[in-house]
Amino acid sequence: MRSLCSSLPAATTGATVTLEGWVHRRRELARITFLVVRDRSGLAQVVLPAGTAVPPEETTVRVVGTATANPQAPGGVEVTDATVEALTEPAVTPPAELWRPSLDVTLPTLLDNAPVLWRHPAQRARWELAAASLRGFRATLDDLGFTEIATPKFVESATESGSSVFAVDYFGRPAYLAQSPQFYKQQMVGVFERVYEVGPVFRAEPHDTVRHLAEYRSLDVELGFIRDHRDVLELLRDVLAGMVAAVHGLAGGAIERSAAVIPVVPEEIPVIHFADALALVGAPADEPDLAPEHERALGAWALAEHGSDFLAVEGYPMRKRPFYTHPQPSDPQWSNSFDLLFRGLELVTGGQRLHRPSDYDEAIQARGEDPAGYAAYLQAFVHGMPPHGGFAIGLERWVGRLVEAANIREVTLFPRDLHRLTP
Repeated sequence: MRSLCSSLPAATTGATVTLEGWVHRRRELARITFLVVRDRSGLAQVVLPAGTAVPPEETTVRVVGTATANPQAPGGVEVTDATVEALTEPAVTPPAELWRPSLDVTLPTLLDNAPVLWRHPAQRARWELAAASLRGFRATLDDLGFTEIATPKFVESATESGSSVFAVDYFGRPAYLAQSPQFYKQQMVGVFERVYEVGPVFRAEPHDTVRHLAEYRSLDVELGFIRDHRDVLELLRDVLAGMVAAVHGLAGGAIERSAAVIPVVPEEIPVIHFADALALVGAPADEPDLAPEHERALGAWALAEHGSDFLAVEGYPMRKRPFYTHPQPSDPQWSNSFDLLFRGLELVTGGQRLHRPSDYDEAIQARGEDPAGYAAYLQAFVHGMPPHGGFAIGLERWVGRLVEAANIREVTLFPRDLHRLTP
């Protein structure tokens, strides 16, 4: 029976163990040869007689030997009296030495060789943080009575802006890759009240920056029977706390290997109005959005003034928000929406949506469009929809801030951007 490397320290001394994994490192000394085996759980040390033929690094092998106590071995136990069987042909030398503590390669090298370089323990740890975050996201919402849904990624029309969608030929007629599941998750509030989805979204925006991707993983949430966007923000706070708890509980080793700095989610996320945020950073009062340098300045302010890595900026101008956004009742030039900044970077967009059919008719006509063109979307509203709202978290941005990556592509398994369609 196969033993994982992580279970070796618990093996009975003298017991026969079988390891299967990759040759992580070979060290051939005058009197002895050390073989380090890597599997999904970690590393194990194998001791062999000098001169033993060992397959090259990254070859998959089966090792059968005796569990032997050694305080200097990982976990205090190593494998001795071992036989090593290669499970494939000798591996080609990888583009970087994966046994070194850090993966010191250029970004193009990392991306071009992603299927191999993600094997590096520190690099792999980054996705382990993502996986743990996803488990925390789902578990938190499941406990709150949410239903996970799956929505189409081929859509008939753009959700927000026709200029930022990928057009495709759908059996001879035009269609688009979905920018978000927004329309569908709103409709499903009329069925389940509380829904969420984890899936890809596609943005055909010609950005070539360290923070943008053409395809990324969006963690979408929508819930009904809210009072306003503050209820949505309150839920977001609990979801983030659940994600952080899952990272600590499920990915402790990944935190160490990736040198991630895990935030403390405050009991109440500090909030600033968009107009006040502009004044705070010295931006003109008529600016429709926050620039990246403004976000960084606000993040530093939130940390200094509130001791928080998070800051919610609410009340963005309606002219900058999608048509389904609910205006601020006291002053309709502002919206009941927010962006959540995490360490000076926009991580989440959320808010309250319109829910009355007459409001949709007015909002769509104000765009110079005919509500009839949105009939499939609006049918849920004419049959009764509660006040509702939601948010979407960018998974790659979340992990990027956890490990303080210089470029979002460093934490994306197979990034898609302006220039890259492979691997």
